[in-house]
Amino acid sequence: MAWKDYPQNIKVRLITSFFNRAIASSVMPFMALFFAQHKGAVWAGIFLAITVIISFFINFIGGYISDRFPRKKIIILSSASSALMFGLMTISLLPAQKWILLFAISYVIFTITSSLGRPAVHAIIIDSTTPENRKSVYALDYWLVNLAMAIGAALGGLLYVNHQLELFITLTIVSISLPVAYGIWLKDTRVKLLEKKHENIFIDLFHNYKVAFQDKPFVMVVAGSMFIFAAEFSLNSYIGVRLADEFKSVFIGNFEVAGVRMLSFLNIENMLMVVVLTFFVSKLTDKFSPRKMLLLGLLLYGAGYTIVTSSNIWYVLIIFNAIATIGELIYSPIANAEKANMMPEDKRGSYSAFSNLGFNGADLIARGAIVLGAFLVPTMMSIYLGIILMAGTFLLYSGLFVINKIRIQKNMST
Repeated sequence: MAWKDYPQNIKVRLITSFFNRAIASSVMPFMALFFAQHKGAVWAGIFLAITVIISFFINFIGGYISDRFPRKKIIILSSASSALMFGLMTISLLPAQKWILLFAISYVIFTITSSLGRPAVHAIIIDSTTPENRKSVYALDYWLVNLAMAIGAALGGLLYVNHQLELFITLTIVSISLPVAYGIWLKDTRVKLLEKKHENIFIDLFHNYKVAFQDKPFVMVVAGSMFIFAAEFSLNSYIGVRLADEFKSVFIGNFEVAGVRMLSFLNIENMLMVVVLTFFVSKLTDKFSPRKMLLLGLLLYGAGYTIVTSSNIWYVLIIFNAIATIGELIYSPIANAEKANMMPEDKRGSYSAFSNLGFNGADLIARGAIVLGAFLVPTMMSIYLGIILMAGTFLLYSGLFVINKIRIQKNMST
């Protein structure tokens, strides 16, 4: 599917999300460092943990309102509020004695407004695509996500320490342009809106998500995604910690590659492969059954990360990290497209918000692996991760292609 053939809303969504993700990845990884420098490590840890919890709950409210009201209005209001908060964070950096309280308050509100708008932004893709072209759109979105993260990380790494204010000024200007772009080019699509069924808005919200929780195939997909994402998230948690402690340095001339640098190489390898191979792999998999390609992708992904979890040999790490990335390139667009096909038209925002539980749960599993790794040897951790990935594969495949098919056939017969 050529770029000119994409609906306008998809073009707007992909371009604006690219800049939005580049902004986030250029500063968000440094938030812990920023608050630790100015308020101490304990304060920073508690504060950021609170923002994660707030984001978790606000995400559900965002999903609900994105189904109850026109998505364009929600996206414009949330992105404009986020831009305002970025502006306030920039202003707080102007004095010699930085206004940390203003920065912290602005950051919390930025987290809230971003979480409110995120489900609506995700639902735009589903609103503006069909089951036939959805996979190609998700493949392009996946490619842009990784490219934006790479550019954002490079920008943040170059400018954060010595040109912090200039970085935030630039990002504020970009943030302001996003709601303007939404206002000019994003079209209101005639999507069925969710009807309010209870006078009490909290009861109505709870009832709305109760439907999603009772959707057995979709719950299986979310749970399976959680286990599968845990492997990727472990790269920068347990695997990173293990490499820093155990990896024996190798030398390229006089250049030493220690554990932390090895981790950086693995991340760079992943991003470069995604940028270079996404469309080739997507075009190749179009020739085969989505079911078979999903299983093949998950098999490669699981084998790759299972070995990377315990290996300390540099070329084994590079080879199996590449295998895991190829597996991700195969399965990810298929899984995203099939998941989107399961979402009811009037609950796409809510279902998108519910599916984000997969990321939250995966993050917890990955962080918990650090604690577990203190008691288990690396080979046992590989077995542990392999079991998690097998469970995730079973749940994801069953939810997408087995239980969901049975439900569809039952609905057709009645």
